[in-house]
This record gives sequence, C-alpha cells and structure tokens, in this order.
Amino acid sequence: MRGLKAMRRRAGITVAQLAERLSVTRATIYFWEQGRYLPNAGLLPELAEILGCTIDELFADPNEELTPQKEERP
Repeated sequence: MRGLKAMRRRAGITVAQLAERLSVTRATIYFWEQGRYLPNAGLLPELAEILGCTIDELFADPNEELTPQKEERP
C-alpha cells in the first residue's frame, strides 16, 4: 500500500478523517501508509470507496500504471 498516502491526499482526506470513518486510530493509518501493517481485509471495500479507487489500486505499485491484462490465445 505504498501509494496510500498519495491516494488519501488526492481524495482531500486527512489522516484523522480517514481514521474516524474507518473506526481505527490515526496511528493505524500511519502504519498502513508506511507499509508496516496492512488493513484488515474487511476494511478494504470501504477504504477503496472512501478514496475513490478499486481494491486492486490500493495494492498497485504507485510507479506503475494499471492496465487490464490481455488474454492470451493459444
């Protein structure tokens, strides 16, 4: 979740606001942003909705652009 901080800022949400909406502590948000811990899987849909992204985008490398995978044909 290396891009979480940038996504939060882009959404215009403070650490305190995000923590309150997810019913976690501000320290928890900081740990997620630093990559020390990952959020509980049950929080991912709400986190993605708050940040206006998909769950896949939460875990994407912020330096890589997400593109749909092409199906390989035999």
